[in-house]
Amino acid sequence: MGIVKIRNFHQAHWDEPIIFELSTPGLRGVIPPAPEEEIQNEIGDVLASIPGGVRRENPPALPELDQKSVLAHYLKLSQETLGSNICNDISEGTCTMKYNPRINEQLVNLPGIAEIHPWQDEETIQGLLEIYYRFEQFLKEISGMDRFTLQPQGGAHAVFTAASIMRAYHRDRGELGKRTEIISAAFTHPCDHASPATAGFKLIILPPGENGYPSVEAVRAAISERTAGMFITNPEDTGIYNTEIDQFVKMIHDAGGLCFYDQANANVLLGIARAREAGFDLCHFNIHKTFGTPHGCSGPGLGAMGCRDFLAKYLPYPTVEFDGTKYFLDYNRPDSIGKIRQFLGPMGVLLRAYSWIMTMGKDWLREVSEISAINHNYLQKKIEDLIPEIEIPYAKGRRRFEEARYSWNKLTEATGVGTDDILRRIGDFGIQHYWSSHHPWVVPEPMTLEPCETYRKEDLEEYALVLKKIRDEAYENPEFVKNSPYKCAAHKRADEASLDDPTKWATTWKAYLKKFGKK
Repeated sequence: MGIVKIRNFHQAHWDEPIIFELSTPGLRGVIPPAPEEEIQNEIGDVLASIPGGVRRENPPALPELDQKSVLAHYLKLSQETLGSNICNDISEGTCTMKYNPRINEQLVNLPGIAEIHPWQDEETIQGLLEIYYRFEQFLKEISGMDRFTLQPQGGAHAVFTAASIMRAYHRDRGELGKRTEIISAAFTHPCDHASPATAGFKLIILPPGENGYPSVEAVRAAISERTAGMFITNPEDTGIYNTEIDQFVKMIHDAGGLCFYDQANANVLLGIARAREAGFDLCHFNIHKTFGTPHGCSGPGLGAMGCRDFLAKYLPYPTVEFDGTKYFLDYNRPDSIGKIRQFLGPMGVLLRAYSWIMTMGKDWLREVSEISAINHNYLQKKIEDLIPEIEIPYAKGRRRFEEARYSWNKLTEATGVGTDDILRRIGDFGIQHYWSSHHPWVVPEPMTLEPCETYRKEDLEEYALVLKKIRDEAYENPEFVKNSPYKCAAHKRADEASLDDPTKWATTWKAYLKKFGKK
């Protein structure tokens, strides 16, 4: 057993300018040699063959630096970054940010993979198409669905794809005009509200009952002739598994609607529960979470979306098919909702996940779920033992699956220290991740933790000890906690109010120069 202690952490802090501010006119990292005369004579004037309409009028406004300055700049920034490969992060609740095997990074960088062009003839990418085809078979087995699309860029994109398919289904039945409402739940992921709304549906969001999810009665009351379907997560962000989910699905089906299962929280269900057995018509997986691929912070991602046979005709084209001899792309899908992304989808994410599944095998996929559940319940017990103020609302006494949404409300009432203060302070201990919850907060002063299968017992204990340390500091000197961080790269609190004022920030260097008159 390893030694568990709170680290004496202090992060690098460089007063590093933006790279454009380091630019010195005339400096170069590499000066390529001019082509030899015989090559010029053979090839001719290449630039003259480029149409004038696609030529730049001026060179790109890139920073001008030597190699050493570029290297130093980015190394300094890397030292100011807390990341999952160097920190105890315990994952963001609902997001399953686990360790990603390095060998999979090597695989996707092999020339035969990295240099594939998306416009290559399918005859030249048979191996890649085979991986796409086989990966779909894996997902079908894991979920029970009949077909999958691997185009969506992430979870919200997959949910939008499902909503678009739901629209097409009701349109073909002549009912789209009246089926305008989607039922969802407060603790279900916000994309299950936003994406159907983007697809044109009205949302009915049900509040949690005493068990942490809507009651059967609440769902029944929300159903009407306007119901197009339900979008829901299970377990939701409380970590509580909805044991009445089959009743929800049956009621929606009886009313003529469809049911979509958001399985972004699938890390605890692999090999244990499937969408099909719960009666769902569509589902999705966040491949960049559950299946061992870097989360990427808004990309790269892959939200694989599956459906039952009767909805398969609506899937985005092309699908990858196999005729017994070769693999091919099928564009001949007249009922398809069309493309939702260019080309085949995020190839690098899929390849990493394919390798991860092949490495794990059937038995170890289930082991992932079992260890994730054990890790969470161990961490929850440690936190409850060390911090008497902590609360876990809803379903008192019931086990959570892979995560829990805690509440610091009692500590806040006693000391004034809230969950956002704890978020800032925890970085001073070299811990990379802490998450409150989606907004608006249903649970007051929330903290949502999801320790998946990656973490050791010592990691869980360290995290709990750090939370206990911050709790003690809150009683001893609440202002000290509120004024943190002290040891992170950012040594002072951000002016969070300015984030809502677009006159105070710019997203690009060009916008910064334009906005603040520094052309």
